[in-house]
Amino acid sequence: MSTPGQVAPTDNRLLTSAQTYTTISEKIGVLTLSPRSRPLWMAAFVCSLLLTLMFAAGVGELFEKGVGIWGINIPVAWAFALINYVWWIAIGMAGTFISAALYLTRQAWRSSLNRYAEAMTVFAVSVSGLFPIFHLGRPWFFYWVAFYPNRMGLWPQWRSSLVWDFLAILAYLAVSIMYWYVGLLPDLATLRDQAPTRGKQVFYGLLALGWRGEARHWKRFESLNLVLAGLAVPLVFSVHSMVALDFSEATLPGWHSTLFPPFFVAGAFFSGFAMALVLGIPLRRWLGLGDIITLKHLDNLSKMMLAAGLFVAYNYVVEFFMAFYSGDPYEMAEVKDRLVGPYAWVFWTVIACNVITPQCLWSPRIRRSPGTLFAISVLVLIGMWFERFMLIVNSLFRTYLPSSWGMFYPTVWDLVFLFGSIGLFLFLFVLFVRLLPIVAIYEMRKLIHKREEPG
Repeated sequence: MSTPGQVAPTDNRLLTSAQTYTTISEKIGVLTLSPRSRPLWMAAFVCSLLLTLMFAAGVGELFEKGVGIWGINIPVAWAFALINYVWWIAIGMAGTFISAALYLTRQAWRSSLNRYAEAMTVFAVSVSGLFPIFHLGRPWFFYWVAFYPNRMGLWPQWRSSLVWDFLAILAYLAVSIMYWYVGLLPDLATLRDQAPTRGKQVFYGLLALGWRGEARHWKRFESLNLVLAGLAVPLVFSVHSMVALDFSEATLPGWHSTLFPPFFVAGAFFSGFAMALVLGIPLRRWLGLGDIITLKHLDNLSKMMLAAGLFVAYNYVVEFFMAFYSGDPYEMAEVKDRLVGPYAWVFWTVIACNVITPQCLWSPRIRRSPGTLFAISVLVLIGMWFERFMLIVNSLFRTYLPSSWGMFYPTVWDLVFLFGSIGLFLFLFVLFVRLLPIVAIYEMRKLIHKREEPG
């Protein structure tokens, strides 16, 4: 029905809208419902599966022989396992920000990115949660870190950030999975209705939980979406702030700092936006989604990555300033070790990848060049991993007592767990691309409806 001052839509306009709805559903649905897999998907599946099997072999070796297979020692008792943990959990932060924070602020351009960004969050947080368990030494007793009445007297120390770290990660993972799955319901129903075989109809029908698109369904869906988005955004900041406090509570030079919570949050967004680009650029190229994930989307993501990168660079400067301003000889010695010590190459790699390289993003031409943007994003991810290495290993290998100094050298198994975790993440993501819609169909339909609304 038209309102005063508006022209009622014609039948031709409604027909065009209906055809566009069908085109969107088919374009995205065919990626999932096609009976044959694309060659590029098969290649990605095989490579990621091999890396995942390598990771499984590393886990088996770890369970049999213990953490001695890694290069950890005294004083470097934290190394690759905790580096990977902080790196992976940071990657998941930007996915929630893209999906939830932009949803709360009604940014329509998020609709092309939110689905795979949410999947990125779920898979990255799932992978990250494995490493603290592996690092326990007796991982089969991981449930001891949970809070339950028991006769062994293992009561938690509520003032320890390690206790709250467990709670924060568990809450964040649960909310992320719920937010991701709830957003899938309308699209799962669409796939159910389009599925060419009975098996797929049953599969997607069970996942859709009886969604029929009724008004009461949409009302409850929008309300729950809003609540979960409201829960997810503060969790983004609390989770990585809690991870930062794991280090800040220590009295070690280079760790004992109140700067860490905002520093870790900024670093999480930085690496998370980089991963969103690393995944989004191949998707739009190989799956023909250039008209959905446009150059404008890449431009917006790169702007947010540049902003987060500037904040990270500012934190590097403040960290150095505070070390010398404090007058603490141990803090100053730790900073000098970063600059010219045995691991100085790590520091300069971090500066090159995290500070110098992102400055290219000031150029609009580079921000709209998918190939260049992909290369910059990969360098940022590498730089952020080395930043965690610098933070953990460089602060541990030389502490207060020279008699306790010792170098850390990674073993083959350290590398197996690093590259195996990347393979596991990619394996989960590749399966997601094949089994579930990587773009929110119902949100794209909303955009079409708004575009074609009269007036």
